[in-house]
This record gives sequence, structure tokens and C-alpha cells, in this order.
Amino acid sequence: MFSSIGFPGLILILTIALVIFGPKKLPEIGKAAGETLKEFKNSANDLTSDARDEFKETKELITDKKSDF
Repeated sequence: MFSSIGFPGLILILTIALVIFGPKKLPEIGKAAGETLKEFKNSANDLTSDARDEFKETKELITDKKSDF
């Protein structure tokens, strides 16, 4: 249903961005986009590790309750 952009599509997007924003503004936009993606990745990793920790604690509680019976 969805296809990847591919190299020709990426070149087209970068060319359009260069025309719209200009060569001076484009590196700033790229840096901001990179920082945003890095922050999103870190947040996703934190959320995943929190969920993993909660799952582990719940599993330990269930195991402890089963051993009580």
C-alpha cells in the first residue's frame, strides 16, 4: 500500500527544500530536524524501558503470589 521514498524522491525533496529555504537556512533546518529526531528516539527508548521495567515488576509479583499458594 505504501512505498518508500527512494533515492530519486529524496533528491526531489531536497531540491525543493533548497529552492524554498535557500542554501543558508537549509543547514539550520537539518540540524533542528536531527535534534528533534534524537530527542524523539531518546523519549521512545525511555518509554520502552519504563514499560519493560513495569512488566518485569508485575511478573515478579505474580511469581511471588504463586509461590505463596
